[in-house]
Amino acid sequence: MRVLVVEDDRKVASFIQTGLEQEGYAVDVLNEGGGAGEQARTVDYDAVVLDLMLPGRSGFQVLRDIRSRKAELPVLILTAKDSLDERVAGLDAGADDYMAKPFALAELSARLRALLRRGAPRESVLRVADLEMDTVRRLVRRAGSLVELKPKEYALLEFLMRNTDRPLTRSLIIEHVWDIHFDSISNVVEVHINSLRNKIDRGYGVQLIHTVRGVGYMLTDAPS
Repeated sequence: MRVLVVEDDRKVASFIQTGLEQEGYAVDVLNEGGGAGEQARTVDYDAVVLDLMLPGRSGFQVLRDIRSRKAELPVLILTAKDSLDERVAGLDAGADDYMAKPFALAELSARLRALLRRGAPRESVLRVADLEMDTVRRLVRRAGSLVELKPKEYALLEFLMRNTDRPLTRSLIIEHVWDIHFDSISNVVEVHINSLRNKIDRGYGVQLIHTVRGVGYMLTDAPS
């Protein structure tokens, strides 16, 4: 899952980014409103966390920019403005949820998960052959056995499972699983693919993660 955080307070933005990344999200951060709407429209984000009081363009202007092109993109407003009138104004402007500062990261994460679930059509349980992922409980099983995954391994596997039978390029994987500033020269994709293979394919008759020569990787139960 990839999230855009638009927050001018750098400490708050860093706090959110660190917390969400520890849960496996890819997180991009902008500290001002100018250009935020365009980035949210052009990059394949799953959700946006948006402050209202921003330099450049206000959060309301950014929200209007997003809604003009991506009406279904979940947007959670996170702001110090917490009066009833301000909450109503934010929701009426097109936000899907509204949280006031100060906030607990656990609640922010839970609200994001709720938005992503109801932003559907996204299945909460993904299955490929005998591999199963429960995206609500964040559990993975192969042939009924629990598979322990690190956050980025989980994020990578979810991306592969949501694109079953589709060859995914290395750059597309990096774009969706890692943040926009990630060093594309790194071999981190290969490292994580190898780790997933060891955890979900080793010891099983059917190999699910395949290398597509000249392209990238694909998760499928079709014979290679």
